[in-house]
Amino acid sequence: MSSPAAPARLSMTQVLLCGAAIVTLSMGIRHGFGLWLQPITMERGWTRETFAFALAVQNLAWGLAGPLAGGLADRFGAFRVLIVGSLLYALGLVLMAVSTSGLAFTGSAGLLLGMAQSGTTYAIVYGVIGRNVDASKRSWAMGVAAAAGSFGQFLMVPVENWLIGGIGWQSALFVLGCLALAIMPLAFGLREPERAAATGHQQSVGAALREAFGYPSFRLLMAGYFVCGFQVVFIGVHMPSYLKDKGLGAEVATGALMLVGLFNVFGTYIAGTLGQRMAKRHILA
Repeated sequence: MSSPAAPARLSMTQVLLCGAAIVTLSMGIRHGFGLWLQPITMERGWTRETFAFALAVQNLAWGLAGPLAGGLADRFGAFRVLIVGSLLYALGLVLMAVSTSGLAFTGSAGLLLGMAQSGTTYAIVYGVIGRNVDASKRSWAMGVAAAAGSFGQFLMVPVENWLIGGIGWQSALFVLGCLALAIMPLAFGLREPERAAATGHQQSVGAALREAFGYPSFRLLMAGYFVCGFQVVFIGVHMPSYLKDKGLGAEVATGALMLVGLFNVFGTYIAGTLGQRMAKRHILA
């Protein structure tokens, strides 16, 4: 009796190129949102707390919608989730530009963009990498994808600052909305055969969460991600306006955010490479 054929895999090069490009766009756009704090609040007459609250909601929505987006990707394929995520991303950016009340801004820049990011960032791309890259190279491949997110910050922050200065903050958001749609053609590179998306042990989301929270390592990783996300988002949202308050030009904040992204590229790539050779708990420590 012959064993069933293994599911067809996508090319590792294809997965990395398309996945890295998607993460570069999705993470690159979000890392520059702090550049909009001052122009939006000044023109709309809002407090900075209004803007910051919407960005806080965005990050909470991203986190809460992440397991749902991952479950949908397991069931229907990452390709479909990426397509919907790209459309939500573009829509959220356009509505962010035209929102005239704090509530509408929280709904667009907060809820909508947070849900969009859950369907266009690491959770979805890592799933495709995990299914299509051999275990011997998986940690390195995920390090490459993580480095792409940091490269997005290095690449997109100066572009966003240039757009704001050149065409205004509203038009800049419209341009970013068009860029977010570029995720759709890239998603075709991560389109797996239907049978590949359906293979493996089927487990409910509740059962998966119970199993995950049963591991102390998982809980510690969540705590680590919380610390990482808190300080990165805090710096990204508030540092540009703080530096302007101190009389420094926009190029100073842009340069600082670019350097954060640039050095994180090296750090994440090195960590991913070391993960193939050393115990990951030692690297984290």
